[in-house]
Amino acid sequence: MSDLGSTLVRGLSARHIRFIALGSAIGTGLFYGSASAIQSAGPAVLVAYIIGGAAIYIVLRALGELAVRNPVAGSFGEFASANLGPLAGFMTGWTYIFEMIVVALADVTAFGVYMGFWFPDVPRWIWVLSIIFFIAAVNLVGVKTFGELEFWFTLVKIVAIIAMIAGGIAVLIFGFGLHDTSQGVSNLWSNGGFFATGIGGFLGCFAIVIFAFGGSEIIGITAGEAQDPEKTIPRAVNTVPIRILLFYVLTLAVIMAIIPWNEITTERSPFVQIFEALGVGPAAAVLNVVVITAALSAINSDVFGAGRMLYGMAQRGQAPQALTKVSRNGVPYLTVVIMAGALLVGVVLNWLIPENVFAVIASIATFATIFVWLMILAAQYKARRSMTPEQEAGLKFPVPLWPYGQLITMAFLVFVTVLLAFHADTRVALYVGAAWLVILAVAFRLLPRTPKIEMEKI
Repeated sequence: MSDLGSTLVRGLSARHIRFIALGSAIGTGLFYGSASAIQSAGPAVLVAYIIGGAAIYIVLRALGELAVRNPVAGSFGEFASANLGPLAGFMTGWTYIFEMIVVALADVTAFGVYMGFWFPDVPRWIWVLSIIFFIAAVNLVGVKTFGELEFWFTLVKIVAIIAMIAGGIAVLIFGFGLHDTSQGVSNLWSNGGFFATGIGGFLGCFAIVIFAFGGSEIIGITAGEAQDPEKTIPRAVNTVPIRILLFYVLTLAVIMAIIPWNEITTERSPFVQIFEALGVGPAAAVLNVVVITAALSAINSDVFGAGRMLYGMAQRGQAPQALTKVSRNGVPYLTVVIMAGALLVGVVLNWLIPENVFAVIASIATFATIFVWLMILAAQYKARRSMTPEQEAGLKFPVPLWPYGQLITMAFLVFVTVLLAFHADTRVALYVGAAWLVILAVAFRLLPRTPKIEMEKI
């Protein structure tokens, strides 16, 4: 592979950015993880998704304010360095990379589960291995190819979700298969009530809810390769409320209205289960194709996001300089190779503990996601506080509800972190997360210093 320098190519159009933003919120967390959230909270999970959606909207608006002002590769890792100090930037960047690796491990695991719908006798790790090599090849071709593939992946997901919502509403009104229309939407409160599992179950689902929205911050990562970031980033961020209400709240409400929440299992995607329960085999198979597309899209974005963060950190001297090298197509190819290598851990995990791997991975990803979001909010808060009135008035995409929205969101994220300690399945995330942050702090002190690109306050 021939190197032509160390500059990324601005090959992502407004269409690409918009659909990458849409796709980032429609992944494994919705198509597979939502089953775990439903089991934990029952119908009240709808409220949890609304609360979590409000939090990620504030996070993305904070990131959008920073990214529009200074669209750089590495994005929030760069912003944390500039506003909170080199250690904060180092920990933010590497924790985001860690988050993307862990989220991608969950995504490749889900892909293996989905393939089991057709090939139940094939070991899951075989599917995990095959998809890693496929996604690595896609990301090595070029950013425009990545953007185009994400566009089509996301289009499939959006069309399928809208069709499923329409089909589900038709089932509720006219009936189909085994569904009794006389029930209406009573399944949302007739099986133990709306808060069927109590306040404990409701609070327990937030780990999965935050995991579902994790990765949405890729919008900021795309700024370094966006053709017109001042327009594309705000448009992408402002679609978040609609995405949350349509793709999560309305979709899961339809599913739980048709299938009692306590009959939804983690053995299949809820989207597939709804048509299996109604006895519509072909529709279940078609939806399995859709959820596989969602997994492919998510893994694709994970590899892209972590790779671009590694590239940005290498430019700042916080990662090996070799990672700044790009191919003739403008791809930082070594970062893609490293991500693919890291994902091979998923092959081992799916071989050793296929039953528990998703729950463990999702909780660890939640910790990493919360840390990154807190750093984004803190960087934006510090940046805004240091601005002159003239600079503040000149912001092209100012965050709303300043400063109370940021403070409330940060308090909420800290609260969710504390909740991880109260459940055996999620407690491991605190141990792994704490150990990870200690390792990063020690590494920052011990690694030799290299010249860094100095940045003005962003």
